[in-house]
This record gives sequence, structure tokens and C-alpha cells, in this order.
Amino acid sequence: MTTHPLLQALLPLVDDLSRELAEDERYRRLLGTLRALIPCDATALLRLDGEQLIPLAVDGLSPDTLGRRFAIAEHPRFAALLAQRTPTRFAADSELPDPYDGLVEEHVGHLEVHDCLGCPLFIDDRPWGLLTLDSLVPGSFAQNDLDNLEAFARLAAAAVKANQRLLGLARQAEAEQQLAARFREVAGQAGRAELIGQSAAHKRLLAEIDTVAGSDLTVLIEGETGVGKELVAQAIHARSPRARKLLVSINCAALPDQLVESELFGHVRGAFTGASGERSGKFELADGGTLLLDEVGELPLAVQAKLLRVLQSGQLQRLGSDREHRVDVRILAATNRDLAEEVRAGRFRADLYHRLSVYPLVVPPLRERGRDVLLLAGHFLEQSRARLHLRGLRLGGEAQAALLAHDWPGNVRELEHLLGRAALKALARQAERPRILSLEACDLDLAGTAAAAASSVVVAAEPPSAPLNGDLRQALDAYQRQLIQAALTRNADNWAATARELGVDRANLHRLAVRLGLK
Repeated sequence: MTTHPLLQALLPLVDDLSRELAEDERYRRLLGTLRALIPCDATALLRLDGEQLIPLAVDGLSPDTLGRRFAIAEHPRFAALLAQRTPTRFAADSELPDPYDGLVEEHVGHLEVHDCLGCPLFIDDRPWGLLTLDSLVPGSFAQNDLDNLEAFARLAAAAVKANQRLLGLARQAEAEQQLAARFREVAGQAGRAELIGQSAAHKRLLAEIDTVAGSDLTVLIEGETGVGKELVAQAIHARSPRARKLLVSINCAALPDQLVESELFGHVRGAFTGASGERSGKFELADGGTLLLDEVGELPLAVQAKLLRVLQSGQLQRLGSDREHRVDVRILAATNRDLAEEVRAGRFRADLYHRLSVYPLVVPPLRERGRDVLLLAGHFLEQSRARLHLRGLRLGGEAQAALLAHDWPGNVRELEHLLGRAALKALARQAERPRILSLEACDLDLAGTAAAAASSVVVAAEPPSAPLNGDLRQALDAYQRQLIQAALTRNADNWAATARELGVDRANLHRLAVRLGLK
């Protein structure tokens, strides 16, 4: 007996319904089955999250697509697909811009998608997301493809629902959405903290966040400058029982020493010159919620002692007042310094360090996260595309390779700023405003970034005594090594004094010295 071709194509998807598969593997197989059923250049599965669509899996699209967040209001094709319960086809002459223009990997000399097919997925009669198919060849899709996609979409919805049940994602996602919505309402923040990545290091970080978020433990968030420590703090708070209360943040490094105590604990009228009235401190504002002490390693020793008392007793006194206030605050602390080393050097109280590091959580640097750099690049490119009012903003192949090869001393923050500059630079060199803007390796100027980083290590040091040979990376390393050694000599091998002279964070200088073989 001959099996119907449609049924034959859907059998692998039916078989997967009974298997326990990892979420990304289940969705990857789902899209593979879809491309076998309906030949095309690219497919994608996107989940509806409020007013945006989040790609969960792609096949045939650039890997940075997974990091993009498509605002429905900015993409009329997605809005049109979500408005229907059945598949929709957009012909080659459709005036609606395609969100995937420039993102199809096999673009063969042209960037724009010419045939598009999509279908919404419904779970429990509620819209859950979209399946999309795209082709670079006009007229690729016929009427029977719409019929096949509708049948496939029903099985795909069943696969998604099975996956949610197996992993308990449905209840968790609903709870997180409610908590995040309440958090935005109370805190007045426009967006939700989102940590983007799929690497093993990133998944370990998310697992640790889930582990500690439900407790009331004090968390010390450690990591290099620019890794996203504040986003981690927001994620911990959003997943905690305190999410309906405020998350209050204070940057301990941005305040003069004489104002830190007032900012933390508040003050009464006349407590110091200019104190014309009473003011609540960050601890009182965060009562019942969470307080993030960002750059906690910068706190003066005198303030550290008072902070320790509040953490131990839950009681504080406003500056200039004898009356005590009791507060119930969860503490999250963030630092790019090695606080254990600060304790040994006498710059940080040991008792406060132990009180803060009940649960130390290290945020991995970007260079240890592999291809996450492309997902994050896609996220930032989509933001830049909207700001620059472009139809498409993409990375060329050499630009992707350059991003993957870079060391990222400035981590995610460096990536964000670099891509923003690159987009403006690439746009400026266009004779006419393009529909799709491609960023090439020359636009990223990673060599110039590395040179700037090297020059920023030292602001008062002698030039190299001899010419440097070799490639750029070797030359930069040799130059930095020579400048650091010269500064160390001037400061009698005192690393803290050397860091101050060079104008860099001591923890970052330590990591650089280790890489250069100076430690």
C-alpha cells in the first residue's frame, strides 16, 4: 500500500511527539521536516511574546537572526500573518517589506526575499507564534503548499505543546510574564531584562539564576566590565518572590564619598550643608524589594561598616537622625573587582565580603561564549535597523568571522557600541540610502578598536624603545607588555598604584597581565 506523500512527510514529526527531546533539537527537527515537505530557502519558528516575536529556531537564515527581536508594529508582514488563522502567501510584488531581507544565507548575489509563506500557530485556541517559509525565487509557492502548511501547522502546534508539557514551560512562562508585567508597572521600566545566548556557559549562568532567584540569599555578581551584570540582577529579581516590589539600583562608583551614605540611608534636614529637607535613601525605597549595589567594591571603608550593620540587623539611621528604621531588603551586589584580593589588600572589609558573597555568581565574558556573539549582534542590529529606519541591516560573512575571532575586552557593551558605530559608518559611505545595508569587516574596524584599547592602557608612559615587528595582535601585545612593565617599575611593582596610573580597573589589568605573561 502506498503512503500519501503528505502523510509520509509528516511521519517524522508525529514520531517526535512521543520522544523526550531537548527544546532546540525538537524545533530544529520540526523545521527540517517542514523544508522537506515544502522546499524553500529558509524557515523559522517564532514565539509571540507580548508585542514582539522571538525566533526560537531557524533553518537557512543567518545565525544572528536568533538574537533579533521583531517588534510586530515595525513588521507589517508579521502583523498580517498574526491577523489570520490560516496560511498567508505574500507574492513577489508585495509592497510589504520582508523582515528576512538580507538574512537568507544562500542569497546568491541578491538579498531580498521574493516569495514568502507563513502561518500562525494556536495552542489552546490562543495565538502562540508563527511558522514562516521564504524563497529567493519568485513563484516558488503554490496553492497546495498553503494547504500542506495548514496541516503541518496543526502538528507543529501539537509538538510545541508537548514540549511545553514535558519541560513545564507553559506554567513557568505564564508566571514569568505576569511577574515581569507587574515589575514593569511598579518600576516604570519599559522593557524586560533579557539574557540572550545559547552557549554552554550562558546556559550554566541561566541555571544558576533560576537556582538562586527563588531564595532570599544575598548574591555577589562578579564579572568583567560590560558583561551584563545589571541584566543578571534584573533577571534574578524578576524571577524572585519580590518581583512585585521595586528593584532599586545604586552605582557606588558614580557618587562622591560624602554623598554615598546619604544615598544609601537617607538624611534629615540640616544633616549637612545643602540638606534642606528629609530624604529617603535607597534602602527605604527598596523596602520589601531588592537593592542592587553596583560596583560595590568602590564603597569607602567608613560606609562599608555602616552597610554591614544594616545587613546584619535590618535597621538603619538616616544621616543626622537618631531614629532607627527597619527595612526588609534583599541585597544583590555587583563588582568587576576581585573582592577577595581587595580584602587581602585592606581595601574591603572581610566581614562585609563574607556577608555579600553568600552566593557568588560569575557572569562569563563574551570571549568564552562562542557563537553567542552572533546572536547578540543580531539583537543589536535589529535595534539599530529600527533607529536608522532601514528595511534590513545584516552582517556579511567576513564581518561574522571577524566578530567570532575578536577577544572582546569590553564584552557585550563593546559589541553593542561597535555595531552601532559600524552601522552609521556603513550608511555614511553609501551614495544613496540602501534598502538593505550590509556591514562588512572593514566597517567593524576591529583593528582600530584593538589599537584604541592598547593606547588606553597607558596615558603616561614612554613610547616603545624599538620598532615592533609581526602582525598587529603581536605588536599590540608587545607594546602593552612594555608599557605595563615600565609603569610597574615606576610604582615599585605595586599593581594597585600601577592600575591607578594607567587609568584602568585593577581587575582588568590583572587579567591583561596574566594573558601577557606578566603574572
